[in-house]
Amino acid sequence: MPSRFSLNAVLTVVCLIVLSPFAVGIRLIPGRITSVGGGGGNKLGPFMEAPEYRNGKECASSSVNKENFVSSSNDPSLVVHIAMTLDSEYLRGSIAAVHSVLRHASCPENVFFHFIAAEFDSASPRVLSQLVRSTFPSLNFKVYIFREDTVINLISSSIRQALENPLNYARNYLGDILDQSVDRVIYLDSDVIVVDDITKLWKTVLTGSRVIGAPEYCHANFTQYFTSGFWSDPALPGLISGRTPCYFNTGVMVMDMVRWREGNYREKLEQWMQLQKKRRIYDLGSLPPFLLVFAGDVEAIDHRWNQHGLGGDNIRGSCRSLHPGPVSLLHWSGKGKPWVRLDEKRPCPLDHLWEPYDLYKHKIERAKDQSLLGFASLSELTDDSSFL
Repeated sequence: MPSRFSLNAVLTVVCLIVLSPFAVGIRLIPGRITSVGGGGGNKLGPFMEAPEYRNGKECASSSVNKENFVSSSNDPSLVVHIAMTLDSEYLRGSIAAVHSVLRHASCPENVFFHFIAAEFDSASPRVLSQLVRSTFPSLNFKVYIFREDTVINLISSSIRQALENPLNYARNYLGDILDQSVDRVIYLDSDVIVVDDITKLWKTVLTGSRVIGAPEYCHANFTQYFTSGFWSDPALPGLISGRTPCYFNTGVMVMDMVRWREGNYREKLEQWMQLQKKRRIYDLGSLPPFLLVFAGDVEAIDHRWNQHGLGGDNIRGSCRSLHPGPVSLLHWSGKGKPWVRLDEKRPCPLDHLWEPYDLYKHKIERAKDQSLLGFASLSELTDDSSFL
């Protein structure tokens, strides 16, 4: 790692940014420690109760109906729907991600979370739901149970075992899992931190008949995501001809669930997965089917909404630096996860940008200083050449 990208530089920027009054109308209260018992006497947590985030006066009045998740006002767009997976392995990341969304949302009470939990996780969906409630007492959310046998027979081996987790494929089934009243959703991976107002992403317009929107990376070599057997096949490459496919990361997507259901996109993804079981046409997990179905027909969202790859590559998990440009969302996709590296005392410099949102027990003493519970924006990073 170049010396100019030092830990001291990162911490200096964090200290400067924390003073920015970005999140208006938010009230913080002292946290308390919460934990929930799991099966066999095990405990998940304890986590510190998050500060209470409330709407400011500038927020339009909107209360969420807990049954159908729609706004009681005349403008249903006031409610921001976010879908995330929830499991014992990545729980710490999910809690931090939720914390970051609320911390920077202009109207946090208008955000509704849809959590998808695996049926046979070591922590039951009920236990996970209790933990979320104890950590975020006023959060609007619902936990859905994902039946792993829905997809288990469609999953093929990947270059990293973690990519074979059935819950990675839950995004394929959002049209079936979520209540029919949810017609639009932001999907977020559990290893992200949002450092901007999520409402800005929610307002993305999906033009024409596009079903999803995501940051695209057209400079990436699209061919590398598929095997030589795919490209040498006389028919398969022709199935994506007529499009100009670009790589996009499925960890951050704006999704039109009405068009998704009408277009039977779950079945289209499953068809590619079934082919993969018969003939190995890619090496990664849940990403390639999305590329085959959607690449070339994605609403391009500003790159600031997915500064991905911060977990390093899928084998070594090496340290990465930020991409050039402004930052609204940091994404530790790849092998390395910030909470693991921090606990092992071998963090990458950018892992310290994740740390202020961590509500896990060993952060309690540090979190007594409420100013360290989050910072308002990373926009200053783009003005400092040492981060480019």
